[in-house]
Amino acid sequence: MNLWLAIIGMGIITYAIRLAPIWLLERATIGPGWRQALRFVPAAVLSAIILPELVMPGGTLDLSMGNARLLAGLAAILIAWRMKNILWTLAVGMVLLWILG
Repeated sequence: MNLWLAIIGMGIITYAIRLAPIWLLERATIGPGWRQALRFVPAAVLSAIILPELVMPGGTLDLSMGNARLLAGLAAILIAWRMKNILWTLAVGMVLLWILG
């Protein structure tokens, strides 16, 4: 019983933490400068997650041509830039990683 109460309690707390900013900032207005800056947050977060995995596989810096993750990532970046199609980007990156890895 204690385990279930702990799980339910953690769920309620997690939900409340995520919902609090929405409730608190519901009526707040955001200036154009902040609005422009917030547009770049998803790209910045995604880059911060992906870049270390591309250049530091296994925890050590590897910028060589033997780094399959880096080569597949660079190919995926090129496909994303040229074709602007997420399915092709994912497919090319994953297939190259599978072939090179």
